[in-house]
This record gives sequence, C-alpha cells and structure tokens, in this order.
Amino acid sequence: MSGLEHLWAGWRLSYVEGLSDADARGSGSGQGGLSLFESIEQADVPDDESFIVHRGSTCFVLMNAYPYSSGHMLVLPRRAVATLEDLTEEEYGELWAAVRTAVAALNEALSPQGVNVGLNLGRAAGAGIEGHVHVHVVPRWSGDTNFTTTTAGIRVLPEALGETWRRLRSVWPD
Repeated sequence: MSGLEHLWAGWRLSYVEGLSDADARGSGSGQGGLSLFESIEQADVPDDESFIVHRGSTCFVLMNAYPYSSGHMLVLPRRAVATLEDLTEEEYGELWAAVRTAVAALNEALSPQGVNVGLNLGRAAGAGIEGHVHVHVVPRWSGDTNFTTTTAGIRVLPEALGETWRRLRSVWPD
C-alpha cells in the first residue's frame, strides 16, 4: 500500500451525490451581478478560508475549489473580462507574472514532476465560467490519475485544500 489511509475530498460531495460540477457551482454568477470570482475576491472572508493565495493590484491567485490535482491554482484579473484582448496592459503583465510565480511556488512547495498552464476561452473551449478569464496552473505527477477518475469521474487528492493553501502561501513571495 502507498501509505494513503484516508481520502479527503469534501468539496466533491455534491458531485458524488449526483450533481454535476455546473449544478454544484451554479451558473458561474456571484452575488449582486458580480462574477463568481469577483464575489470571492471581494468577500469579507479571510484568505485562508477563501483560499486566495495572492492579491495583486490588478490580479489575484485562488486555489481551485474543484482541482484536477492538489495545488491546482487559478490566476485571474480582479476585473471580470471574457477574453485576453479585454485586459489592460497592466492586467496582462501582472497576470502572466503571477502565472510565473505560481509555477515557481508549486515547484518549491510541492515538487511536481510537471505543470500544466492553460486557458479555456469560451464555452466551446471548455470554459466553465466564461465571463471571467482565468489561467489554470496545475501541478502534475506521473500516475496522478487512476481508475477512479475514469470509471467514476472522481479525482483522488492526497491533501486537503487548506493544507495545500498553507504550503503554497508559505513560499509565495509577498
């Protein structure tokens, strides 16, 4: 056995009970006409509870509540825009600088064997929340998916989201 005795994935309960990810997170809309991401960023909730790793002047970094793997982060502008072309030069520069820092933080804190960096621009490209552009930064390890993902559509994560947040936050250069 690999030493894994418990599988914690509490945020996936709604999926396991039969709801799709889209049902579980709603339409992608937040409170008061804000995007979901704007609502999270502007909420009066401590970063260690909202899992915000970094706040910059125009962008922020958030742990994904539905991660592909432990450490999956989203890098996004504070302002909801649908496309890269809608970003100001300042937002664009800060966004990609934060992506670079996110990769460095993952490498230092989690030592992945690889990292996926990507965007899904538009519904046809797979965007779940298409009105607020965001970059996925996903650490990868050989064999990090198994039969459970294929047969049940459930991702097995070895660490609780809060613990991964603490590890990444501790190495983020602020």
